[in-house]
This record gives sequence, C-alpha cells and structure tokens, in this order.
Amino acid sequence: MPELIPTREIFRHFPLWAQAVFYLTAFAGTIIFLYGVYSRVQKYMQGRPEYRFDNLPRRFWNTLVTVLKNRTIYKGDAYAGVAHAFILWGFIVLFIGTVIVFIDHDILRLLGYHLLQGAFYLWFSLILDIFGVIFLTGLFLMWVRRKIIMPFKLDYTRVDRSEDEYDRSGYVTDDNVFLGLLFFIGVTGFLIEGFRIYADQPQWAHWSPIGWLTAEFLSFMRLSPGTINFWHATTWWTHAISVMFFLAYIPFSKAMHMFTDFANLMFRDEMVPRRLPGVTEQQMKQGMGYKKITDFTWKELLDLDACTKCGRCHEVCPARNAGQPLSPRDLILDLRTFADATFGTSEWFKQTVNGWDTDKAVVAGDVIQAETLWSCTTCMACVENCPVGIEHLLHIVQMRRTLVDEGNMDDSLQEALMNIGDYGNSFGQPERARGKWTQGLDFKIKDARKEEVEYLWFVGDYASYDPRIQENSRTVAKIFHQLGIDFGILYEGEKNAGNDVRRVGEEGLYEMLVEDNMAMLQKAKYKKIVTTDPHSYNTLKNEYPEFGLEAPVFHYTQVLAQL
Repeated sequence: MPELIPTREIFRHFPLWAQAVFYLTAFAGTIIFLYGVYSRVQKYMQGRPEYRFDNLPRRFWNTLVTVLKNRTIYKGDAYAGVAHAFILWGFIVLFIGTVIVFIDHDILRLLGYHLLQGAFYLWFSLILDIFGVIFLTGLFLMWVRRKIIMPFKLDYTRVDRSEDEYDRSGYVTDDNVFLGLLFFIGVTGFLIEGFRIYADQPQWAHWSPIGWLTAEFLSFMRLSPGTINFWHATTWWTHAISVMFFLAYIPFSKAMHMFTDFANLMFRDEMVPRRLPGVTEQQMKQGMGYKKITDFTWKELLDLDACTKCGRCHEVCPARNAGQPLSPRDLILDLRTFADATFGTSEWFKQTVNGWDTDKAVVAGDVIQAETLWSCTTCMACVENCPVGIEHLLHIVQMRRTLVDEGNMDDSLQEALMNIGDYGNSFGQPERARGKWTQGLDFKIKDARKEEVEYLWFVGDYASYDPRIQENSRTVAKIFHQLGIDFGILYEGEKNAGNDVRRVGEEGLYEMLVEDNMAMLQKAKYKKIVTTDPHSYNTLKNEYPEFGLEAPVFHYTQVLAQL
C-alpha cells in the first residue's frame, strides 16, 4: 500500500457550481472593498495639496519596522500592546497562509505544481494553528479590556456636551462588530478544521493540534458521516461568507485603520512636535487658518480617518484633565464626521449629520467650538502619545488662526498680543527695560550687537522682565562668567521669539517678530546661540531656520554639560 502524502483538499466534496458561487462571492467582496478604498482616496484628493513624499523609501521602511514591532502601541499601555501584537501577528500569519492557499490552488495547480503537501504542508498546518490561537487570544484580551477592565480612555462621555447633543453609539457598535467578526472568523476556521479531521481521520492530524482537539471533542458526540459532512459544509460556507463580508466591510469601518494608520505614520511630519507650518502667500490672501473642511490638506483628512479612538490623547490632555471642554480624540472624531458628511455622496446625509449644514458650517466655531480650541495648551501630549501619528496640534492651530483673524479670543490674550506687537514683549514694558535685569551684576555683559562673542544669549521675555525670574537670569550670567564663557546679549534689540504667538494662531505677528529678530541676529557678531527659555529654544532651533537662521542653538544646560 503506497504511503499517503500529507495534504488536504481545499473544496472538500464541493461540486463545481458551489466552487463557482464561492469565487463569485469573493469577486463581489473584492469589488466592494476596492470601491470603498477608491471612495476614501477620492475624499483625500479633495483636500489641498501638501508635499509629504520626501525620502519615501526611508519613510516606508521606518513605518514598516514601527508597525511590525508594534512599537507605538506598547508605549504607555503594555496590556493593549500585547493584545494588539497578538492580533497583528496572528492576522498577518493567517493572511499569508490564505495567500499561500490561493497561490497553490488557483495558480500553481494550473501549472501542474502542488505546494501544500508533504513536510511543507505539515509545518504550514502547525504554524497556522499556533498563530490562530495567538490571534484569538489577542481578540479575547481586547474584549476583556473593553467589557471588563473598561479603562477611562475608552469612555466616550464628553464634558462639553450633554448626551442628547451627540451620539457615539455608532463607534461602540463598530468596535464590537470589528472584534466580534474577527473572533467569529477565527473560531469557525478551527471548527472547519475539526470537522474535516474528524471526517477524514488523517494520520498527520496531530500537526493541526487545535483541529485535532476539536475532532477529539466531536468524537464523544458520535456524529454520523452525513451529519459531519453537513456541519463541515455549513461551517465552511459560514466562514467563507464572513471573510468576504469582512473584506467588503474594511473600508467602511474601524478595520480600515490597517491601511490608514500605516499611511499616516509613513507621511507624518517628523518635526511636528517641534515645528509648525507657516502660511503661504495664497493662504494670506484667502484669510488665515481653516474655515471650511475643504481647507484641510489631504494629509490632514487622512489624519481624521487614522484615529482608532484609543483615547490615549484623551487620557493625557491636561486641558481635559482640568475640566476644560477639550478632548483631542473628540475633536478629531467631530472633524471626521463632518468631513465624511461634506465629502459624502448622500445629499440627505450631508445636510443632516449632527445638525450641521455642511455648505454653511465653519469648522472653527461651529463644528469645533471656540472655547474648545482656546482650551489647548499646545503641550503636544496628544501628538506624543498618539500611536498612529495624528498631528492634532496642526488642526487646532489652523482653526485658531481663523479665530484670531476674526478677533474671536479672550480679552487677556488680545491684550498680550497687542503688547507683543507694540513693545516686542508680552508684559507691555518698554524695549529699553529689557536689559535692566543685568543691573547689580559686578561685571558687564557684552552687547553682541557691538562686540563679537562666542555665545549670543537669547534671554526671552520672562527671564528679562519678570522680577521672579530675573534673579535666576543673574545667577546663570554669574555661572557663565565664572566658567569663562564668552557670551553677550542683544539688550533692547531682542524681541519675543514668537513660539507661543505662533501656537496661539497669530501667524502674521509671529512672522513680524521673526523678521525683526532675524534682522538683529544678522547684525550681531556671534558663533552660537544659547537660551535659558525652552520656548525660545524650540522656535529658534526648529522654526527660525526656515527664515534663514544658520547658527546652532543650544539650551544653557547643554552648554554647561559640554564643559
């Protein structure tokens, strides 16, 4: 008797018409999937152009490594990181297994080859069973997290609106369907394997341990061959239809994050935590900031779709923790809902979603309330903690620019901006008083406008004008002097560096400050810039180079550490 070669039949006992129905179902699911992806891409193409395609190979590779290592998901939430890693790697391996089956059955078979047989098939079966268990374990851990642990970050309750003013039931349903459908697909896959092993009793059944255990359990039920074949076919079709439904469901659900998150990470601006984009001449003519959702760039629209509602930004936002009406997560979700309504194909949906008239509603003030936008401290905690690279602050600042352009701001903020515009500092103090803090020192600090120095100390507003901080400035000056550091300052030639002005949304004033400071920096004689103010340090180092600054910028602690 010839030795049996380990393998299995893909369409076990299925007639040709049944196989044809399967391929038609797969074709229909694929068409719906492609249409959904096409609709998403069409939506992004309606956004303004933005160049994010530099260093594409490096961008792609870095993103691939980040995703495969699950790096951003582990950060700050080990439980979610482990569960997501189980789902990610289980899904990837099972998907690769499905592709191998397709290649073997639908391509190689036509060429007279058969890949899934012998030792390859045995190891193939074992590996898929192992990763199938890992996949289901990850899904179960996520279910426990959502239904039993229920961390605060997953709570959709809002402080800025009552429950009858917004509806998050769709998001909750989507979360449940996403997890439930994947779990159902995984379980039915093992059931198919169990029914097949029980019916065929292959000698190599132990190479499919979960299927073998399932078959052993079924053996206690003493089912007839006809019953087994019936349940095998029923489960096979249930599994197949579920897979095709999931494929078609992807572009219209949370499952799309498999693609949008990868793209969003790949096209993110790596300087976002440190640098904000300026305003083009065309934008200057049209008005500052974003008024309509159509003002958003394609990348910013992609940002909105990348959100998985994980709530990490919601959890760490200091404004939200202080009871302010800002949740970075809800801000992104509201913009997403409005974007979908605006770019949707249904006129009914466009006119009725959340009560917004998409032809008239303004994103800054209508969709996102002004109070919400002014609650942001621009601390970047949301951007730093987002695992999918969403650039929340860009959206907030762009909408703030609209509010500033309209004069929709707090009186104290308006006064501070007027002081900066008139006096070059937020205290409203004369420019000549900027260097008064140096009085009382037993040595003279050089004027870098007149004498050449190694370090130009850009002191900043608070360190120059606030009596509580001036003593600290004198202490640093004494340390520099005692260590023999050759340094000087600009005295009344220095103005506010503009870091906070830009983040408030007053881009025009920011550019005026940069222009004045750059004019003075170009006249001064120095090799390096040092600053004790972290805000000045950030904008001088990361944003001023766009305006021509070439000198290296150091925080004073870096200078001291190098000695």
